[in-house]
Amino acid sequence: MRVEIVDGPIAAEAIVAAMKAGSDGAVCVFDGIVRDNTRGRKTLYLDYEAYREMALEQMQRLSAEAVERFGVREVAVIHRLGRLMVGETSVLIVVASAHRASAFEACRWLIDTLKKTVPIWKKETFADGAVWADGEPFPAELAAGPRGVSE
Repeated sequence: MRVEIVDGPIAAEAIVAAMKAGSDGAVCVFDGIVRDNTRGRKTLYLDYEAYREMALEQMQRLSAEAVERFGVREVAVIHRLGRLMVGETSVLIVVASAHRASAFEACRWLIDTLKKTVPIWKKETFADGAVWADGEPFPAELAAGPRGVSE
């Protein structure tokens, strides 16, 4: 498994090429890039921040779970921090597997789960202002119950 948080550009092509093996029938890639607009507002750039140690730990855990759950051979999850301009890769997920169905399923599960659970935050700067992105709702299964309340 390859799990990284980087501060510079992600070398997507080289990472994908390094993931391929003779036993693979499929390599599925999610290359998340900065788009030029959000909800009709012109995007200038994004700034990503993270609780780096916790994010890496959770990304490792998710990668191991994907291998186990979907039976894929190999997983790479790389996320970039700092300022990213339109067209740059913010997150790369690569899944190598003997079969395409499991590669697609694992790749989709990884990006969806990463966005919901890993402590990485995005500030969007537009032509007319900036906001911290809402992101995904916090997963109910990870939330602590009410404290001090008896049922």
